[in-house]
Amino acid sequence: MKISVIGAGFVGATTAQRIWEKNLGDVFLHDIIEGMPQGKALDMMESAPLLRVESKIVGTNLFEDCANSDIYVITSGLARQPGMSREDLLNRNAEIASGVAENIARFSKNPIVIVVSNPVDVLTYLVALKTKLPKNRVMGMAGVLDSARFRYFIASELGIAPQEVQAMVLGGHGDEMVPLPRFSTVSGVSIEHFLSNEKIEQLIKRTRDGGAEIVQLLKKGSAYYAPSAAILEMVESIVKDQKRLLPCSAWCEGQYGITGQYVGVPVVLGKNGIEKILELPLREDELLALQQSARHVASNIKKLNLS
Repeated sequence: MKISVIGAGFVGATTAQRIWEKNLGDVFLHDIIEGMPQGKALDMMESAPLLRVESKIVGTNLFEDCANSDIYVITSGLARQPGMSREDLLNRNAEIASGVAENIARFSKNPIVIVVSNPVDVLTYLVALKTKLPKNRVMGMAGVLDSARFRYFIASELGIAPQEVQAMVLGGHGDEMVPLPRFSTVSGVSIEHFLSNEKIEQLIKRTRDGGAEIVQLLKKGSAYYAPSAAILEMVESIVKDQKRLLPCSAWCEGQYGITGQYVGVPVVLGKNGIEKILELPLREDELLALQQSARHVASNIKKLNLS
């Protein structure tokens, strides 16, 4: 497999490292800043004898080197700063994502594309439009990260191992995300049996504010360890055709009453990208929250004046 990570900042470089160390394929790390991707790639390759990694990682400033990649991961763009929302990044990152998408269309025939740059649901729509790829081969990373944060907060509150917790967070990646307590479990038992409604609401709020909390603590920059781990989970499911059930920003065509829209929903992720969307039996209030989240994403797409 040839996997290209576009953007060699904190998220991109850490993602490249995780994918490379897992031996999922040869990794190409691209950035427009001369020397940066080459230096980071060389630093990683010098650890290959110690880590016994057989794949290679190459840093480059030339998009041609990423030609014919099986998977592209787009992390390029501006990072959030304290006080900024994901929507504040809209216009600048849309310009960057548009250029990347045009290069993908130029240099690759039928890759799978994972969009990470914020606002992720909007940019996933833009990348799908610009690349003209089948919608199942373009997706956004958000739900895996949001669910991981929710899982960690639940585990921390209960004092149990995080791997014992499963959770599902749907909707757009932002304040309109929709954590689903009914579908969040501890070894198969709903968290509603362990936590009060008040405590669950507190954990939901912290999940929605998860990225902002880290931005505030760091002062400069945003999260990259958890996002890169979430990307790795998606890439591994595709490369190994694991058919994992993961929440991703996916193109809906009537599912959950949402049409012509990228939004976070549960998908089966395999070698062909998004192989199916699963429709959970949502209550009316849950469904309305998901549809409201989709409308919020749609309102931001309109700001790009793409039509």
